[in-house]
Amino acid sequence: MTAPALSVVVLSWNTRELTLACLRTLFAESPRHAREVIVVDNGSADGSADAIAAAYPQVRLLRNADNRLYAAGNNQGAAVATGAYVCTLNSDTEVRPGALDLLVDWLRDHPDYGAAAPRLVHPDGRVQRACMRFPTFGSALCFDSWWGTWWPGSRVQRRYTMADFDHLASRDVDQPPGACCVLRADEWRALGGFDERLSLFFNDVDLCRRLWRAGRRIRYVAEAEVMHHLGASTRNFARMLVIWHKNRRAYYRKHHGALGGLWIDVCVQLRVWEEWLKIGHRNRRDPARKAAERAHLAAARRELRAS
Repeated sequence: MTAPALSVVVLSWNTRELTLACLRTLFAESPRHAREVIVVDNGSADGSADAIAAAYPQVRLLRNADNRLYAAGNNQGAAVATGAYVCTLNSDTEVRPGALDLLVDWLRDHPDYGAAAPRLVHPDGRVQRACMRFPTFGSALCFDSWWGTWWPGSRVQRRYTMADFDHLASRDVDQPPGACCVLRADEWRALGGFDERLSLFFNDVDLCRRLWRAGRRIRYVAEAEVMHHLGASTRNFARMLVIWHKNRRAYYRKHHGALGGLWIDVCVQLRVWEEWLKIGHRNRRDPARKAAERAHLAAARRELRAS
């Protein structure tokens, strides 16, 4: 049996039909670079693991008793990979024929690059503008906030989200789409994979930043296309927002020190106050709903303060 050149790690959590569709596209083609597929099921309650085992017995299936979240789950899959390259692939994707081969080709032909990622598209074919520049103190203040809707905050936002890039051509980027990314396996291991303190968010940003700091470049390969059901793998996760803020704080502490963590705490408080006012405005004729939404917001703030 030919040793795989590429190990594809698919993390699955309660996305049975999407995961099966993802695997269907992986096995529908005969890739130029031999590959193995590893699925890590994070304690799904929808029968995902059994369905995958029945439909694709050739998959190496790792079953977790509970949800270990994104960073730990991907690290678990990559730890058993045998390929020279590792691809982290979201379960809510469908890989177009030849896409992963193109990413491996790029890294083989360009030894100064540490990672390569494809163009993501919506199910209707529209391009997802998913590349971003590394977050700054300004983007922390402006992202998803009133501050980012007005100049100069809007300019900060446009820079952070790469609004100047149409995603139709290949180029070097800070942070490519996290839904699909290929790295050399030895480099992945040298970096220690994803930082598990960034359990669900910012782990890919952190990994890219560590690559760049090591002098490695990252390529967005527009010719490689992957369809992505945007947000399908996380939209049902109830604690997503709280974990997002916790992970963002951990990222800023790691890369900007204590001041970075303090700045995120300030940004969170400003965002909480903004949301408090919005709740009051949209529920001004429904006092009961207003009280319930503000109670939920207060509980989230207490959890963030306690972490």
